[in-house]
Amino acid sequence: MSTRSEIIRIGDALLRERGFNAFSFSDISRMLQIRNASIHYYFPTKTALGLAIIAMYEERFAQLRQELKDRPVMEKLEAFFNVYIAAKEEDKICLVGSLATDFYTVDAEIQEALGKMVQQVLHWLMSILEEGKNEGLFFFALPVRTKALMITTNMIAALQLTRITGKKDFKEIKQTLINELIHKP
Repeated sequence: MSTRSEIIRIGDALLRERGFNAFSFSDISRMLQIRNASIHYYFPTKTALGLAIIAMYEERFAQLRQELKDRPVMEKLEAFFNVYIAAKEEDKICLVGSLATDFYTVDAEIQEALGKMVQQVLHWLMSILEEGKNEGLFFFALPVRTKALMITTNMIAALQLTRITGKKDFKEIKQTLINELIHKP
């Protein structure tokens, strides 16, 4: 892995573990056993690193959506939840949850990039919900956007709260969200 990729990987891990404002280039340089100047070579500012981390996730989501575009709707929904399950297994919170906490303290470029990424995630989930509803697999009365927001906020909060309450509660929340979709009211 290249030094740039390693900086992004470690920056991402620290961001999702501690929050954007709770890590520094010094933390990364210690972990990689390189000088801070080496990090500044690739990322002149912490904002530049934050933008690279967001871009990495946007690419991953675009690739995931592409891979799943012709798959059954339940497989797409499961893939959406798997993003959060992977974060839980790493004992990290999702990028959106982490940056949302620091939203008013980060530069405008990060705010804008995060907003764009959130819209992409919501549109993806909304398309999954619409497809499931059209196929008669999902049942919900809320507008599709509201339902997508409810599911997403539940998963973001579940990652944070179940750090305290435990993995069993995370699985329970996820399954409840699925059950609410597939059972007629």
